[in-house]
Amino acid sequence: MSDTPHPRDSQNLIGHAQAEKDFLDAWNSGRLAHAWLLTGPKGIGKATLAYRIARFVLAGGGDGGLFGGPPESLDIGAHHPVVHQVSAQGHRDLKVVERGYTDDKKTKLRGEIVIDDVRKIGDLFHQTADAGWRLVLIDAADEMNRNAANAVLKILEEPPAKALVIMVSHSPGRLLPTIRSRCRRLALNPLSADTIGQLLAQHRPDLTDTELTALAHLGEGSLGKAVALAAEGGLDLYRDLIGLLSALPRLDVPALHAFAERVGKSDADSAWRTVTELTTWWLARLVRAGGRQGKGMSEVVPGEAALMGRLLAAASLDRWLDLWEKTGALFARTDAVNLDRKQALLTAFLALERLSRA
Repeated sequence: MSDTPHPRDSQNLIGHAQAEKDFLDAWNSGRLAHAWLLTGPKGIGKATLAYRIARFVLAGGGDGGLFGGPPESLDIGAHHPVVHQVSAQGHRDLKVVERGYTDDKKTKLRGEIVIDDVRKIGDLFHQTADAGWRLVLIDAADEMNRNAANAVLKILEEPPAKALVIMVSHSPGRLLPTIRSRCRRLALNPLSADTIGQLLAQHRPDLTDTELTALAHLGEGSLGKAVALAAEGGLDLYRDLIGLLSALPRLDVPALHAFAERVGKSDADSAWRTVTELTTWWLARLVRAGGRQGKGMSEVVPGEAALMGRLLAAASLDRWLDLWEKTGALFARTDAVNLDRKQALLTAFLALERLSRA
């Protein structure tokens, strides 16, 4: 089994040729925007592209294209000194802004990027660059609190010469409109299920073709999500989830209690997070299938299409939409105020049972 490399260590970017071309075109035009916003779902390669851009810029644009023409790729070669400096987090002209730690032992990350995390940008932009460019990478920009965002905005309003800010954003709507307006946007699209399956096979050669296909669909265009689900036993949990739902309109109550007990334990954070995310995701799929009147209904595991068809026939789409929203709110409230996890799962599944009997 191999681990997924950190984006700063990854040399390969698959499925985002257009985004890379758009940056290269801007670079070759000589009119490079001073701030770039890389958007798209989490886990599809935005940070990998950000580091790829950083290495390229810090290397002065690589070695050029064929016959000394403009560069045709962001790749600068695995043996370039910049590659090793960035990987070792030792390049003095690159500052990476991420959530800091809450303690000196670095055991727990903060929930947001605070102003102390972004002050390092000012330090960088007041020094002379070694390679001509000074570069800031913010991952992820939507995690900045208001004070941190305002500090970054001031930098974007009066950027120094040869300074580049690259921001990764999973939810650009959460950013200040004034930040978005000062950035050139690169929108990355979700990866295809086939691409995710191929990449996942490289990370998890122990998985069968059936498991790879199922995880690729569960990943929803995100390799990061598919890898995380594989590591956390997400496919087995999903099968358990569908197994319980398949008994509707009359749940197997003892099996439900056993499942909720296992997932809701205080030391089962990963299983709780995975199951609640998969449950709300499955309900969203149910609603989308209802909106399409069952057309193109796909299955991750056998029997899902029949289950969805049965549930959609039992109650109106509006009522399933309402249940999806309430279930998501219930799980969020459970996390926010530390409610009983087992009880929250029981409440959600029993609400499903009642609606399936409507």
